[in-house]
Amino acid sequence: MNFNQLTPEEERVIVHRGTERPFTGRFLSHKEAGTYTCRRCGAELYRSADKFESGCGWPSFDDEIKGAVTRKPDPDGQRVEIVCTACGGHLGHVFTGEGFTAKNTRHCVNSVSLDFIPAAGKKTSTAIFAGGCFWGVEHLMKKAPGVISVRSGYTGGRTENPDYKSVCSGITGHLEAVEVVFDPSQSSFTDLARLFFEIHDFTQTDGQGPDIGEQYKSAIFVADDEQRESARKIIEQLRGMGHEVATEIREAARFWPAEAYHQNYYEKTGKNPYCHIRKKIFN
Repeated sequence: MNFNQLTPEEERVIVHRGTERPFTGRFLSHKEAGTYTCRRCGAELYRSADKFESGCGWPSFDDEIKGAVTRKPDPDGQRVEIVCTACGGHLGHVFTGEGFTAKNTRHCVNSVSLDFIPAAGKKTSTAIFAGGCFWGVEHLMKKAPGVISVRSGYTGGRTENPDYKSVCSGITGHLEAVEVVFDPSQSSFTDLARLFFEIHDFTQTDGQGPDIGEQYKSAIFVADDEQRESARKIIEQLRGMGHEVATEIREAARFWPAEAYHQNYYEKTGKNPYCHIRKKIFN
């Protein structure tokens, strides 16, 4: 069996049976219709129709695709571990008798153990924005109509597998950025790009607010000519309004997800963004 290449965090959880921190996973609040698959081998595991909100901090499902998930006693002697039947990759644990749904079952699954395939005919698009500290940009982007998921991470640099410490040192060339997956039937790339300009100071050349450094610069990483033209027109419009615009338009590069503790930061801490506030510019 061929396995997908895993990041160090994915290997820690899937191979070595670790656990991602609660309220940090990319699929925790994910609501798109489709199928969740094994990150390691690609086997289909869960249907979106069986996903529900449990408040536990990890994606929850009350049923699995028949035969896809195997239950086994956890070494702690108390819980029941669930693994991918096809490859044995660790998924999480299963609990019964909690009464969350009529099926009375909760598969508590690590997001990093999963991938996702949208339902047939369901089109999604991706946009990548860098506007200073990714905590605030992620927090505000999630509020846009049609946004399916937002991940904080690093992109645009010279090195592979960057981490927060190396990016902050300035030696990698990466910017803090967010990856936004959205439904283009509800919000267009242009809609999200306009929101991006309204939630950060696009005039600042050396960072964002008190966060100074290469990694905090403003940039849009475009995936194709359509996104490039949209970004260019918005910048022209802003300059026509009399604004100075420091935002760069760059070619999309590999996006490296940030450490788990950076994901959903404001939801976990209950704090508010310190340098990202929406200021309406466009009608």
